[in-house]
Amino acid sequence: MTATADAHATDKHVILLHQAANGAYPACPSFTQYPHVWLRDGSFIAHAMDLVGEPASAARFHAWVASTILHHEAELRALVDGAARGASFDEGAFLPARYAVDGGWRNDGWPAFQLDGYGLWLWSLCEHAATNGSAPSDDLARAADLVARYVAAFWDEPCYDVWEEHRSQLHTSTLASTLAGLRAYTRLGIGADERVASAIASLEAMLRDECVVDGRFVKYVANPVVDASLLWLATPLAVVAADDPRMVATVAEIERTLVVDGGLMRFATDTFYGGGAWILLTAWLGWHHARRGEHGRARACLEWIERQRDAAGLLPEQVPTARTNPRFLRYWTRRWGTSAKPLLWSHAMTIVLRAALEPDRAA
Repeated sequence: MTATADAHATDKHVILLHQAANGAYPACPSFTQYPHVWLRDGSFIAHAMDLVGEPASAARFHAWVASTILHHEAELRALVDGAARGASFDEGAFLPARYAVDGGWRNDGWPAFQLDGYGLWLWSLCEHAATNGSAPSDDLARAADLVARYVAAFWDEPCYDVWEEHRSQLHTSTLASTLAGLRAYTRLGIGADERVASAIASLEAMLRDECVVDGRFVKYVANPVVDASLLWLATPLAVVAADDPRMVATVAEIERTLVVDGGLMRFATDTFYGGGAWILLTAWLGWHHARRGEHGRARACLEWIERQRDAAGLLPEQVPTARTNPRFLRYWTRRWGTSAKPLLWSHAMTIVLRAALEPDRAA
């Protein structure tokens, strides 16, 4: 077996090994802070499993999400109905960003109100249906309808970003995730809702008019810096074309300010574990390059990732770089231990990048 084939098998094995019997994907079962399930991580992990010839794994995850959503249907309907009446809600009332593996509501002090995961799940479900030529089951359709109405009701409510920071802002990658999710919902043909259509139009206008500074997309409204998650706008969410001049300028700025030692940081002022380079984000940059036909640049990203594996082939969340702040690295290591490993999302995005470069390896 070649080194590439061995790494490919490892990535798939790690995800299948740690997927719970009920279909949930814990972010990192060996890391004290990450034994839970984020819809954001899980949606992309499920997409990777579809690409790697494991649709049953993805289907189990989507069924777990549907079961979890339907279990909390009463709370969700109360939120949507309250929004229609103009009610305001305390932080703990919103659906959580992460759930326990058994589907329980995690309300434990972590930044909970994040909308991107719900939009991304709708997108991932639609991709799963299209890839496998299957219509959603009744439970999936019902859960997707509830999630779409929730996203449409609260898309313009400031929330935490994908990194669980900046609660008071409207974040470009979150807005793009919700837009992609609502568009996916309409493609699924589950139902029609005027509020969904109105939210789509408003999101399109906001991304166009308020999330661009100096000809490129920005981290959040009125903040001119970039964030690696802005790659999602084009790859894979397609709310902006990859060759759109605004996207081209955004990627150039991301590479100029956030690529260090060949790996990609989240944002320039990151201090989490000192602000290292993330495996999954470097894979994302490679995925974007591959989609644009820049295979040499994409392979350089994959080669960097392969150098970060440990002796067992496992991938962490992030690794230190020349720009890592040693004080903050020591702080987080002392508090939580070394960076989470294996991070299932890291393995998933490596699968996605490899599939983009080597489509025949998708089985």
